[in-house]
Amino acid sequence: MSKIRVGIYGAAGYTAGELMRLLIHHPKTEVVCAQSESQVGKKVTEIHTDLIGDTSLVFSADLDQNIDVLFLCKGHGESRVFLERHPIPDSVKVIDLSNDFRLKADADGFVYGLPELNGSAIQKATKIANPGCFATCIQVGLLPAAQAGIIQSEIHTTGITGSTGAGQSLSPTSHFSWRNENMSVYKAFTHQHLDEIGESISQLAGKAHVVNFIPFRGNFTRGIIATSYFETEASEAEAYALYEAFYKDQPFTHVTNKNPDLKMVVNTNKAVVYLKKEGNKLLAISMIDNLLKGASGQAVQNMNLIFGLEESMGLNLKPTGF
Repeated sequence: MSKIRVGIYGAAGYTAGELMRLLIHHPKTEVVCAQSESQVGKKVTEIHTDLIGDTSLVFSADLDQNIDVLFLCKGHGESRVFLERHPIPDSVKVIDLSNDFRLKADADGFVYGLPELNGSAIQKATKIANPGCFATCIQVGLLPAAQAGIIQSEIHTTGITGSTGAGQSLSPTSHFSWRNENMSVYKAFTHQHLDEIGESISQLAGKAHVVNFIPFRGNFTRGIIATSYFETEASEAEAYALYEAFYKDQPFTHVTNKNPDLKMVVNTNKAVVYLKKEGNKLLAISMIDNLLKGASGQAVQNMNLIFGLEESMGLNLKPTGF
C-alpha cells in the first residue's frame, strides 16, 4: 500500500501542529500540504518549532487536491463554509475537527467520530466529525452506564481543562499571568459539547438523560479530568464489569481501579476511567489529553479506521510520568 497523502486546512494552530507531529512519523502517511492563510510561505518549523529536523514543509495558500485525506483544523463555523466554497473530490476522505457536523441535524453525511461509540460506522465512512474534547472525556465515563440502563437520575458532571483547550488565539483568560495559579468556571450548564453528549447517551440508552455540566478553566496546559455521578442500584463490582466489557476491544480506553491522575494520559491518546460507589451514587472519573484523544490523536485514530489500518498505528505515545 502506497502512503496516504494528507492535506491539512488551517495548519498553523494547536490541533494541526499535533496532527503533523503524529502524521510525519506515522508509517503509512505523508503530509503533502499544510495550508494556512496567515503563514503563507513560512516553513512549518517556524511555527511548530518542535518539528525542526522532522519536516521541510512550507505553509501554502491553497489546498493541494492530490490527496487521500483532508483534515479540517479551522475554527468552528469555518469548515462548513470552506466545503461549500471548495468542493472536495469524492475520493478524498474528510475529517473535521470543528463542531460544524457533530450533531445529527447538521451532519450532512458526516459520521460522529467517537470510535468507542461508532467504530463500525467510522470504518465505512468517508466523512468524519471528530468529537469535542470535553465531549470525548465525559462520554467515555458515561456510555457503558447508558447502554446498560443503570443511570437512574440526572447526571452531575464537572470538568477541568488545560489552557490549550481554548485554542491558539490569545484571550484575557489564556494569558499566563491570568491562568497561572488561578481557576474559574465558564459556560455553566450551557457548554457547546452538551448536545453531542446528549445525542450519544440517547443513542445507547434509547432515551435522553439530563447532564448538568460545570466546566472549569485549569491552570495547566494539557489534559481534561471529568467527574460524573448519578444514582444507580448497580453495585461497584457490577459497574466495573459493565465498563470493562464495554471497552474490552478498545485499544485506547482503559478502566482502572486506581484513582487516576492527569500524568497517566497527557501526551497520549489514552482515556482512563475510574469508578467509585458511595451510597446510591456511582462516580465515574475520566481523563484524556485534550489535544490528542480529545482532538488530533482521535482524528488519526479515525483515519486509521477509515483506511483499514491498525487502529493504534502511529499512536503508541509515551506519557510523561514525572
